Amino acid sequence: MERSGRTGETPTVEEGAVEAGAIKEGPVEEGLVEEGPAEEVPAEEGPVEEGPAEEGPLDDAERATPEPPPGSRPRPWARWARRVALGLVLIVVLPVLAAQISLRVNYTGDPADGTYTRNKDAIWLGHAWVDGRKKDADVATLARSLETTGIRDLYVHSGPLEHDGTLPASVYPRARWFIDAVHRAAPGIRVQAWLGDVLASESPDGMRLERPETRAAVVESTRQILATGFDGVHFDLEPLHSGDRNYLTLLDSLRRVTRARDAQLSVAAHQIDPVPAFHSFWGTVAGHPKWWSQKFFGQVARRVDQIAVMSYDTMQPLESTYGGYVAQQTSLALEVTPRSTDLLMGLPFFHENRFGHWNHAETVPAAVRGVRLGLSRTDADRPDFGVALYVDFAAEAGDWRAYRDGWVR
Repeated sequence: MERSGRTGETPTVEEGAVEAGAIKEGPVEEGLVEEGPAEEVPAEEGPVEEGPAEEGPLDDAERATPEPPPGSRPRPWARWARRVALGLVLIVVLPVLAAQISLRVNYTGDPADGTYTRNKDAIWLGHAWVDGRKKDADVATLARSLETTGIRDLYVHSGPLEHDGTLPASVYPRARWFIDAVHRAAPGIRVQAWLGDVLASESPDGMRLERPETRAAVVESTRQILATGFDGVHFDLEPLHSGDRNYLTLLDSLRRVTRARDAQLSVAAHQIDPVPAFHSFWGTVAGHPKWWSQKFFGQVARRVDQIAVMSYDTMQPLESTYGGYVAQQTSLALEVTPRSTDLLMGLPFFHENRFGHWNHAETVPAAVRGVRLGLSRTDADRPDFGVALYVDFAAEAGDWRAYRDGWVR
């Protein structure tokens, strides 16, 4: 993120032109007025036809604006409709314009010194790492590239979950190989299983968290995949509406499992309302709430070890407003995330042009600067903070360079 009257002038009598009944004002000097019969104007012979009286001379306004033909005058309802349309345009346009100006202003200023990586960053990795397509050489290359970053966690796609919450082991056949290979090549790097599914929150198809048996199956799938050797589990369930109590109940159950195994519980989070209750407004208008309330974000953050904001796909048209939006999201998230939870802000390591995401606007440099500005203004010294890169298979060399130059230094 909204007329006219008619005037005319009375003609004056010029010198030398005498109109019957007209009197020239001013003193009359003696001897200057010659008496005599008035000159008669001969009448035109012939019958006099009756007809409408001839109108007087038209003034300039009448010449320029001829009378509209009958039936062409605007009807009252048409004028009313135009006024309503104009009002609706102003209601929509003015708030949007104000929001864009606010975000642009939010992108100004200088980030505080020291607002760089805390070596607690993360990256989302594609499914190829656990399904057999990647080899030892690929892991070696990945490990070398991680040496010049602040990345500590790898979220490797190991799903998706079935709609009933189950997870076939056939989906991640090479997971154990990948975990061991990373631990050998890059000690200290944690490998988490990235699991997700589409929720039936906006369509009849998908996972239904309101069913206790579905939540129980997700918990069992988590035990199953942690037994493979993962250092944690990272959930991305979408579209997840703000205030979903079933999701909070699921997180409580998952937390007991991960703590028992000394593993990480991490989630991908929706963006926070840029203005209060915006998710309700957008849900009514578009049928897709998209945002979470800041309160609900805090409720989720208190139940997990890590929370990564998907701070991309923002509908921002300009690099400056996108950066200002990320700065705002960073501040909103910092305000309600406890210090015991790692907060990560997403960076767009992908390139698309579609509604909701403009490649020229959502850039890594703008996101990094926005993250630093939000961190500077809200909690510049926070230790458990980082960025999360989405996603490895779509990243370009320029994305990595911007991340290293703007954040890792």
